[in-house]
Amino acid sequence: MKSTILTTCLLFASLAAPFAVQAGDMPAMDKGGTLVDAEGMTLYVFDKDPAGGGSACNGPCATNWPPLMAKGDASAAGDWSIVTREDGAHQWAYKGRPLYRWIKDAKAGDMTGDGFKGVWHVAKP
Repeated sequence: MKSTILTTCLLFASLAAPFAVQAGDMPAMDKGGTLVDAEGMTLYVFDKDPAGGGSACNGPCATNWPPLMAKGDASAAGDWSIVTREDGAHQWAYKGRPLYRWIKDAKAGDMTGDGFKGVWHVAKP
C-alpha cells in the first residue's frame, strides 16, 4: 500500500512539475550569452507572444514550454520585467518578452528547443 501511495505521489509530482518553473531570483546569463534560469537551464522566447507583454503560451503549450514564473515578492529591474499571465500568475520577461523553459532540455546547457517550429528561440540579451 505504501509503495502504491509513494508511486502515485511521485507520478503526480512529475506530471505537475512541467506546468510552471519557479525562480526566486532574476534569470541570469550564461558564459555563452544565453539567458538561463537559476538552475542554469536555457530560457526561450516565443514569437507569438503579444508585443505589449503577456503570454500567448497557455494550456498545453505551457506544459511543453513551462513559463519562468516569478515569485510574489520578486521585483523587476532594468531590462527584467514581470508580465501577468491569463490566469493572473506572474512570469519573468526580458525586454518585455516572456521567458520559458523547454520540457525536452534535460540538463543545464541543453538548447534543443532553439528554432522549434520556427517560433521558439533561445533568449539572448
